[in-house]
Amino acid sequence: MIRDRFARPLGSLRVSVTDRCNLRCRYCMPEAEYVWLPKSSLLTFEEIARLTGVFAGLGVTKVRLTGGEPLLRHELPALVSMLRAEPRLADLALTTNGVLLERFAAALNAAGLGRVTVSLDTLHPERMQEFARSGRHADVLAGIAAARGAGFERVKLNTVVVRGFNDDEIADLVAFGERHGAEVRFIEYMDVGGATRWSRDQVVSRAEILERLGARFGPITPVPDRDHPAAPAERFRLASGTTFGIIASVTAPFCASCDRSRLTADGTWFLCLYAAKGIDLRGPLRAGASDADLEALIRETWQGRADRGAEERLGVRERGVLYPIEALRADPRREMHTRGG
Repeated sequence: MIRDRFARPLGSLRVSVTDRCNLRCRYCMPEAEYVWLPKSSLLTFEEIARLTGVFAGLGVTKVRLTGGEPLLRHELPALVSMLRAEPRLADLALTTNGVLLERFAAALNAAGLGRVTVSLDTLHPERMQEFARSGRHADVLAGIAAARGAGFERVKLNTVVVRGFNDDEIADLVAFGERHGAEVRFIEYMDVGGATRWSRDQVVSRAEILERLGARFGPITPVPDRDHPAAPAERFRLASGTTFGIIASVTAPFCASCDRSRLTADGTWFLCLYAAKGIDLRGPLRAGASDADLEALIRETWQGRADRGAEERLGVRERGVLYPIEALRADPRREMHTRGG
């Protein structure tokens, strides 16, 4: 296992399979038009599987497929089967907005996908229409039900909490998760990539989330995750036994234990969600680099890693959006839907 300058291991890889998405959520893709990656630049399944094998040889044991919306990538279960054949991977998961999940849940499970996380920001269809410009709320709920029925190890629900949009649903979302056998993870609204309308006053902090849930459900107990100390979510338990998580990237960054990196759909490797630039792996791959060559490049890059993006942003006094629209147009890899936020 290799470590960076702060002794953080390379343990988890998020792999974006497409930059396209069928929603337009305000915290990720709020604009009317986008610059898309050329289709010819996207990694093939064989290229993704090969790079994943190189990463696995350097210590990566967890892979999460992301997008954009990963279920828009044709024949995704075939990629899952290829990755599942890598014996060094202990965990293979998927993050999806759930719109297409009902159609693919069974096939993904049969192909060897272990876990699914579904984005569910609201329980109200009209709010989804306003916030994500989509009327497919019922499809998301059907996707969650299908994931449960398909037999995945775990189903989680990701909720980005935005003040004035869905912060009044925090307790209801926990209750929904309890009823449907899914653990909710609340995510503080982050100032990354396409969050071009972010402002500090819209962030609902971990402390406030806990206060609101405590008022509804009573005492809340922290649940130490000793098996996964680098996991981004802090987990908590209600008196009823229901668990939930909070990812406090804005108010309580976890850079010190971060073992994650991100591979875009076109093979650019980002060592931090806030990183301005990435490392091109597709170029060497298609130019004939051997696995040993790729391993050397990844090893040297990770060992020189000193990223503390979220912690550095925490220290910014006049904190606004990370990138204005013009900067995103100039480099679409800065978008969260491209690098798999």
